[in-house]
Amino acid sequence: MAYLTILRPGARTLLQDLGFQGGRAMGIPPGGVMDRAALALLNALLGNSPGAEALEVTLTAPVLLADEGDVRIALSGTLSGLVRAPDGRTRALPPWTATTLPEGHQIEIAAPSTGPYGLIGIAGGIAVPRRLGSRSTCLPARLGGLDGRALATGDRLSVANAPPGLPDRRVPPPAVTDGPIRLVPGPQTEWFAGAGLATLCAAPYRVSPQCDRMGMRLEGATLPFAPGYRADILSDGIVPGAIQVPGTGQPIILLADAQTTGGYAKIATVIGADLPRLSRLGPGDALRFALVTVAEAEAIAQDAQRTLADSIARIEEVGGLHTLTSANLIGGVVDMQRPDHFDGHLFAADRKAEGT
Repeated sequence: MAYLTILRPGARTLLQDLGFQGGRAMGIPPGGVMDRAALALLNALLGNSPGAEALEVTLTAPVLLADEGDVRIALSGTLSGLVRAPDGRTRALPPWTATTLPEGHQIEIAAPSTGPYGLIGIAGGIAVPRRLGSRSTCLPARLGGLDGRALATGDRLSVANAPPGLPDRRVPPPAVTDGPIRLVPGPQTEWFAGAGLATLCAAPYRVSPQCDRMGMRLEGATLPFAPGYRADILSDGIVPGAIQVPGTGQPIILLADAQTTGGYAKIATVIGADLPRLSRLGPGDALRFALVTVAEAEAIAQDAQRTLADSIARIEEVGGLHTLTSANLIGGVVDMQRPDHFDGHLFAADRKAEGT
């Protein structure tokens, strides 16, 4: 068994997987990573099961040390790293590349390049107890992960030893989906004035500084309530992606750690395929919305699964045959028979004199 020692934890680094199972009746949110597509691709790179746990970083990333063994590691698309050997030599680790971190080497990971979040995948996962079928961390409940908290300096994570001789593997960066965040109406669309959905989709909103894993408060056009209605409803179920509208009329998108029930009307819900896109948005970023039908949302989800499968099929070894044949390996030609091409070359007469 090897260890990853936390030399610097980052602003908030959490163990996360696909989330808790069967906890809603106890008020426990589903939780899990903000970007499930990135988790699946990282785990494919590392040879893990699709839902294996990873380290989710927020705003600033950690510095990690491989201790008592080699560790296999990979970074999602918003992260990059610098691997430092004990003698000071360094090498870059780009995103979407799985590499072996030898014992005694450390990796310094840069802050996410876009949005607040990024993922660090680890081959074989992280040995912590499961709670409700998950190794995720729920900070509000102090549940799961490593004692229900964020990682701290000096923590040692027990991980699998990397087999010797594994080559680096990489996958071409997945295509980034542009355009509006797609929504299905409801479940309380009738709570809003007739133009409510049109107003929501008419102009861009900006992400407020008030955002975290529970929700993303937006700033933009106010959504008016229909005559005789107001923000409050009898509390009902909440799912990640639901857009609540409190009395201010400014929408809030609920995310992975959102409460399980809520008492504000919900005008629409972000489709599942677009939830990972929200993890790439931070304070000040703009976003637009567009409505789709449930049937269209299902078709988009199926297309997203095909795109993910295609990305996984394109994983390749770094330095393998594909890389060699795609590179220009000829940087010059040396003629061993010409004295001006080879330092120390012996002319024919000299070779005869030396009996060669």
